[in-house]
Amino acid sequence: MPTSSLATLEQLRAVLARGPASASELAAALEVSVPTLHRLLSRLADATVSAGKARRARYALVRPLRGERSTLPVYAVDTAGQAHPTSQLVPLRPEGSWMDLAGTPWPVPDDARDGWWPGLPYPLQQMRPQGYMGRQFAQVEHKALAVSPNPLEWSDDDVLFVMSQRGTDLSGNLIVGDAACEQWLAAKAAAAEPLPEADIGDEYVALAGHAIAAGVAGSSAAGEFPKFTARRTLAGSATPHVLVKFSGTERSAAVRRWSDLLVCEHLASEHAAALPGVVCARSRVLVHGGRTFLEVERFDRHGAFGRSPLCALDVLNAELIGESTMEWPRLMARLAALDLVTPEDEIRVQHLWWFGRLIGNTDMHTGNLSFRPEQGRLAVAPLYDMLPMRYAPLAGGEVPERELSPVLPLPGQRPVWLGACAAAIAFWRAAAADRRIGKDFRAMCAGNADELMRLRDRL
Repeated sequence: MPTSSLATLEQLRAVLARGPASASELAAALEVSVPTLHRLLSRLADATVSAGKARRARYALVRPLRGERSTLPVYAVDTAGQAHPTSQLVPLRPEGSWMDLAGTPWPVPDDARDGWWPGLPYPLQQMRPQGYMGRQFAQVEHKALAVSPNPLEWSDDDVLFVMSQRGTDLSGNLIVGDAACEQWLAAKAAAAEPLPEADIGDEYVALAGHAIAAGVAGSSAAGEFPKFTARRTLAGSATPHVLVKFSGTERSAAVRRWSDLLVCEHLASEHAAALPGVVCARSRVLVHGGRTFLEVERFDRHGAFGRSPLCALDVLNAELIGESTMEWPRLMARLAALDLVTPEDEIRVQHLWWFGRLIGNTDMHTGNLSFRPEQGRLAVAPLYDMLPMRYAPLAGGEVPERELSPVLPLPGQRPVWLGACAAAIAFWRAAAADRRIGKDFRAMCAGNADELMRLRDRL
């Protein structure tokens, strides 16, 4: 092979390493003809990705993952518990990835219609280990996986490697890589029976102990409940898969209040379900071994092994909208303008937003509203994490006295506000009468019900 051809081939690698480019761009950079460029590309076929038709065709250089060939199959688990190949994920040089979402239920932005992504595709961003359980996973596995013990410090390559090696039970229904899929199949074949109802209290106490023993920072003292996942038997449930939050065992005002808030989260779900079209995650409260447990059924799981796709509003905002606001209605309006959500869902979220504000939920961030992709659009998933966080203890353990201070609606918002207010009043009344909640907080709940009734009557 002539030396000039070798040099040109290496030059092509160098140009491709800058990111996806068209044949004409590559030919211009190398000062060769387009036919010559295509002959060179054919010699790099195993190291490149090409996608796009006609003038949209682009070429990119594959980026190894931990030194290994990194084309990873992506599997989708259906509601019946069967895994199906759905696409492939290819990391690219110098950064970004290629993954085709055509034929999947996910909305695809125009700039990714040919599969090119500046980072990980957003359905995979949703799967990043995060929160209490993400930190717990990182504490346990970081040495074996050669990643930081803090998942917030993980690069996209770290996340992708972790998913491909341990990602068998992440949010939604996707599994990345053969190794993870094989682990999931093995776990499915060897799955024990769900916890029987008669043993659930003792088992939850033991699981809470294991979660606390992991020593993960950022529990309820910092505004986040410690939690674990479990599989249990319960008549009438859609799935045995649950997420369980729990309180501490200390006899302190802060622990008492966190226990109260767990009960309130359960009651909030019950009363939000009275709003038009709203569906809430099924939950129940168990008190055992000095702890209060809130068990929430996972709505991305179906039966014993089935799954469905899921994506939170924070991920959708970053990929599809790019707004700085945290207000659900404003983001829903942007999604509606893109024809990605129905008018019914837009109104539904307005009700939820006002309900949350009227029950003192000061933590309605965009990670607490999720959607299911359906034929290229988005449908609001069941509500979760709705509770009066205004009354949470401070980080140091102090339990402040706070008034509700509800926001009044503008004239055009009044019908939705009144509907949400009726549900909020019912919530506060239920909390005021619930003996699982401490006496002092019950009195505050009763006062909040009275305050909302006064405001409603004025309107």
